[in-house]
Amino acid sequence: MVHRRWLAPAAALAAAVMLLAACSEEKEPPAKGKEPGKGAAASGALAPFSSLSGTIEIAGGTAHIPVMKEAAERIMAACPGIRITVAGGGTGVGIKSVKEGLVDIGNAGRALKPEEKEGTDLRSFPFAIDGVAACVHPSNVVSDLTPEQVQAIFAGKISNWKEVGGADAAITLYTRDEASGTREVFWELLLKKGAVADRANVVASNGAMKTAVAQDPNAIGYLSIGHVDRTVKALAIGGVAPTQENAVSGKYVATRKLYMNTKGEPRPLVRAFIDYICGPEGAEIVKKAGYIPIPKQ
Repeated sequence: MVHRRWLAPAAALAAAVMLLAACSEEKEPPAKGKEPGKGAAASGALAPFSSLSGTIEIAGGTAHIPVMKEAAERIMAACPGIRITVAGGGTGVGIKSVKEGLVDIGNAGRALKPEEKEGTDLRSFPFAIDGVAACVHPSNVVSDLTPEQVQAIFAGKISNWKEVGGADAAITLYTRDEASGTREVFWELLLKKGAVADRANVVASNGAMKTAVAQDPNAIGYLSIGHVDRTVKALAIGGVAPTQENAVSGKYVATRKLYMNTKGEPRPLVRAFIDYICGPEGAEIVKKAGYIPIPKQ
């Protein structure tokens, strides 16, 4: 894809705010109300952290952020000697950063490609199943599209909502950049690697996509199912609703795993974090974020 347009000023400002929030490299303060040295005792699922200290740097896929942030806040509240920073940037940023040793965990919304593994000992830890849904403004009367209609809309062959049963209004397209794991899943599994029109507006994260679509009555974009809320409407595809249950069963086609990646065997603190995410308490955090946890292998 080339020469895509970035958002119009109002939407761009909203997207920029979301991106700064997701991608800030500033270290986050301890959980609100918890002062260093005054956290709750590390017990139960947090007990493995009681003898550990240090810093974990995390970056990458934006679908991961709600899970990573809540886990980090719980751990830091119980263990003031541990500092965990969470940044976004997208799957491509996560993989590149962990390969270069800039972060401890590089999050990705897809499996590693062979060329990404080449020459380095990257290790992947899947922790959740997610789907990617086409989404529109809640006021849009369209609620179900065929895969062929979705492909034609994003290719620019269908350009007015009335062509698919909606209002007589030009369709506004929103997409993600090519480093996005969310985009790659949508492009491969729903668009079947078809063209995306050059007029599509590019947004930088799941959060920015949700903001853009929620503000544009004629928009269509795509989101991690875990990010869908009442501000946008997820479309059924061929009569199949984009729910996590349908994603797990295979009824909904645009399904993926969410991964944490490390360079080589993770050091003890990082390993404890990964085990926590993949354990029972982490599974509850994953469910709360709208995803389906993958049982620890």
